[in-house]
Amino acid sequence: MKISTAIAQNQGSQLDIQQAELDSPKPNEVLVEIMASGICHTDAAGRDFATTPYPVALGHEGSGIVKEVGSSVTTVEPGDHVVLSFSYCGHCENCLTGHPANCIHLNDLNFGGHNFDGSHRIHGKNGKDISTFFGQSSFSTYSVVDEHGVTKVPKNVDISLLGPLGCGFQTGAGTVLNYLKPEFGSSIAIFGTGAVGLSAMMAAKIVGMDHIIAVDIHDNRLELAKKLGATETINSKKQNPEEVIKRLVSAGIEYSIDTTGVPTVIKQAVHVLKPSGTCALLGMAGDVTFNIQEEVMGESKKVVGVIEGDAIPQLFIPKLVNYYKKGLFPFDRLVKYYKFEDINQAFEDSADGSVIKPIVKING
Repeated sequence: MKISTAIAQNQGSQLDIQQAELDSPKPNEVLVEIMASGICHTDAAGRDFATTPYPVALGHEGSGIVKEVGSSVTTVEPGDHVVLSFSYCGHCENCLTGHPANCIHLNDLNFGGHNFDGSHRIHGKNGKDISTFFGQSSFSTYSVVDEHGVTKVPKNVDISLLGPLGCGFQTGAGTVLNYLKPEFGSSIAIFGTGAVGLSAMMAAKIVGMDHIIAVDIHDNRLELAKKLGATETINSKKQNPEEVIKRLVSAGIEYSIDTTGVPTVIKQAVHVLKPSGTCALLGMAGDVTFNIQEEVMGESKKVVGVIEGDAIPQLFIPKLVNYYKKGLFPFDRLVKYYKFEDINQAFEDSADGSVIKPIVKING
């Protein structure tokens, strides 16, 4: 079928909305009319850093309505509202033990640009293959997605709002609720108050943590963090986070999260931990140098990477929707909507920090 899709033709190029041909769903696949799709840093990485072969149809926080299902699909049916999330095989040991975000095929299925069977489902002029992104390429009027990438959600919540639950919000909230599983009354510092950091903060409030400390360089974001559950805020341009946190909790805190990927910030996130504390790394980062004895092993600290909040999307996304309906996870306060044709402006506003979570309305 004919679709419109936003494509990065070359590394660093702006997205170009083009006509393309989308294959019909195979037995294990679902055709979704995309209502909207969130934008996050991973989309910008796909555009700028060749994480997926070019040309690539981007978008990985899609939401929409099921139009058609393959013959072996049993979890959704036409008319269902769905959120699209990451691709996973469903058959490896990590998938079968409840950790699909650690699927051994994750990088290939999400960034390889092809389907599970190695074929392509999006085709441009003269039949040239176009890479898919996260198995969905949701900056498109329609997407075909493997059944593993589809999560059914209630119809009584605006479907155009829900796409970011498939990645950014799932990553932050899931890291707290699924991976760290902090004790009631424990403390956490969250470095970076973008969409991922603020969703982690809202999850920490749900748990009932004692100190929920937000660290950022933007006062406007720190003000929003206070409204969403931060008990203390630190502008790291004006104060040293390590000194402030040690004054608040002299022994150090149990948990920290870095969403920035900045090496100096990562080290701060480790330094503020108490002995045996855990630092979860969620941002894309390069080399970071530690003195293992003095900074990590000597105090039994744990530094871990967490992908997609260690979530099973089909179980976790409906929980987040339920928290939202109860007023416990007000992620709608982070959102600004854009028209499909304004997608490049949405990327710019995300990059300069003026908008926390842009959502592009496509058919919504």
